[in-house]
Parts: sequence; C-alpha cells; structure tokens
Amino acid sequence: MSCVLTKSQEETVALGARLGRLLQPGDFVALVGELGAGKTQFAKGIALGLEVDPETPVTSPTYTILNIYDGRIPLYHFDLYRLEGAHDVEALGFEEYFSGDGACVVEWAERLEGDLPEDFLTVTLGHTGVDERSVTFTATGPRSDAMVGALL
Repeated sequence: MSCVLTKSQEETVALGARLGRLLQPGDFVALVGELGAGKTQFAKGIALGLEVDPETPVTSPTYTILNIYDGRIPLYHFDLYRLEGAHDVEALGFEEYFSGDGACVVEWAERLEGDLPEDFLTVTLGHTGVDERSVTFTATGPRSDAMVGALL
C-alpha cells in the first residue's frame, strides 16, 4: 500500500493521468471514497492518460452506470453508486467488460462485494483539506503491483 497527497484538483487529475498512461487491456481500477472525495476527477485524469480526446467531457455515469470512452484503448468508466450489490452488476451483464479489450475504472467498486478480478488496483481517495486529497494505492496481484511500482 502506498499513499500520495495531492494539493489541488489539478494534481489529482495529473496523478490519474500518470496511472492512465500505464493502463493496459484488462486492467481494473477500483475507485473508493466518500462523495466528493475526488473519484471522478481521478477518472478524468485516467482518461487523459489513455489519450481520450481532451474535448470529450468525462463525467460520472451515476445514472447511466457505464460510460465508454475511446482512447488508445477503450476506457469503461462505471459508477455503481445506485446499485444494491454484485447481483445488480451481474443482472446488467457488465462483468464482460472487466477483463476485456479496455481498462475498467469503477467508482464505488465496493458495491461489487468481492466479485472483483483476481488482480486489480484499489485507489482510495479521502479529504485531508479543502482541496487536498490522500490517494492510497493497494495492489492485489503482480500486474497491479507493477502499476504501483511504475507510478510511484
């Protein structure tokens, strides 16, 4: 587990962009944190790092649940806030994206209740000040551990 402090929204986005440049097909990033912790800003950075057109608005898919962005690889951006649990994800058929041809970034990933890939990266964001965030990276396997090593 490794932790970074960001002092502004721009730094949070920039950290996400650094991670986005490292992502490969099949990578899974679980974003965890309370409302307003910076999960969507971090996801915007990931999109930039994946070379999604900067003119494309990257927004939290709270009501649509999934947004797909075209970059050097597809970005599957999920927001599971409105779901009850893993059974809702299964009923919607989203697990096919979890190890597909793109990278998955999942806000409120804790709603998957353990129905996660074997190797994934958890990014936990928390408030440490008005604009400051703590960003903690927790790897669960060799691929996610390599990403953290390359990122930090």
